[in-house]
Amino acid sequence: MIFKKVGDSRPYPQHGMTHADWGGIAPQQVRLDTLITTQKTLNLETLLAEDSTFYGDLFPHVVKWGGELYLEDGVHRALRNALHRRAVMYARVLDLDSISPALLPGARN
Repeated sequence: MIFKKVGDSRPYPQHGMTHADWGGIAPQQVRLDTLITTQKTLNLETLLAEDSTFYGDLFPHVVKWGGELYLEDGVHRALRNALHRRAVMYARVLDLDSISPALLPGARN
């Protein structure tokens, strides 16, 4: 199996991160077999398009919560890596295990 698990939801708290907020997180290597997806389906046209950049960020978004890594955005990029027989990819990882929810963008005071 490519991923640790195929999920269909986001079990972690809302983080309120915008694309600009994600851009402030430096990409790091993540093993594909440690990721749990947050969606079960993907449009193949999006995956296979030669010039696909999908929704903007070149790096997938991963949320660490409860010791697990959830692939929130960029499953198409993860699958492309797997199709090229790569076991790792670069992703932006938001570590909710180490951040107080009050410090997240959009947090209510």
